[in-house]
Amino acid sequence: MYAQIVLYDSFDPLDVIAPFEVLAAGALALGGELTVQLVSAEGSRTVIGGTQDLGLTTQAALDPAKPGYVVIPGASGPIAGDPDSVETIPVRLARAIDTELIPLLGKAFANPEITVATVCGGSTLLAMAGLIENRYATTHHLGLDVLDAASVRTVPARVVDDGDLITAGGVTSGLDLGLYLLERSFGPRIAHAVEGLFEYERRGTVWKPSGFEPQEI
Repeated sequence: MYAQIVLYDSFDPLDVIAPFEVLAAGALALGGELTVQLVSAEGSRTVIGGTQDLGLTTQAALDPAKPGYVVIPGASGPIAGDPDSVETIPVRLARAIDTELIPLLGKAFANPEITVATVCGGSTLLAMAGLIENRYATTHHLGLDVLDAASVRTVPARVVDDGDLITAGGVTSGLDLGLYLLERSFGPRIAHAVEGLFEYERRGTVWKPSGFEPQEI
């Protein structure tokens, strides 16, 4: 199984590093059952993030034929400002949409052996690209209105599991997402071992569209 963590220009570094560290530790605990890669639509290159121009080098091109997970981070940058003069986060996400990344993600969604996962504003990118209409998802609280406008069924949860789409809300949620992916695919003992290594307890209940419908409390 593969975990391909996608980089694009102006990505949020913590959205990438948090799940990368968790999944890489899980790969060690599994002894070879999981391969974790940094990828981009263009292949191996140095990709400049949106925080102080931090650069990370990808190892390969995103391959929508590889089974496993494709993890999409959000972007970082100014939150407010005139988009005609300031590269706000929505502007940076829109720029990523105009690349080969979106057709590749479309192929990933079409592959039944792939689950697409997002950290923070990664789901906002998918929503803006029209890839998750009518799906359950979460994102950073500042981006929930963007999901609503894109006809996404927003859920105010830390992690939302909608089958082949798993989304996490908040910049630090990459830790929670990574641990949940390990538990989902390999069981609680692997996730617990990594949780102990990082001395971090996963936050919140993973929301799924199943079970009893709650009455108003």
